Amino acid sequence: MERAEVESRVKKVTAEVLGVEESVITSESRFVEDLGAESVQSLELVAAFEDEFDIEMEEDAALKVKTVGKAVDFIQKHLENK
Repeated sequence: MERAEVESRVKKVTAEVLGVEESVITSESRFVEDLGAESVQSLELVAAFEDEFDIEMEEDAALKVKTVGKAVDFIQKHLENK
C-alpha cells in the first residue's frame, strides 16, 4: 500500500475518532497536544487503526506513537510485515 493512501486513511480515522476536521490534521499533528486525544481515545484510535488496516498492533508500542506521521510509519511497517 502506498504511503499516501496509508496517510489518507490514518487522517480519516483520526478525524472520526477524535471528532476533528480532517483538514486540520497534518503529519506533524500530535494526537494529544494538537488534536486533543484523551487516554480512552488513544485506545480507540489504536483499535480503529487495527480495524481500518486489518492488522494487530502491540498496544504499548502503538500508544507511544505521538504524531500522525509516526502513526503512518508504524502502520506502514505492520503492513509490510503482514
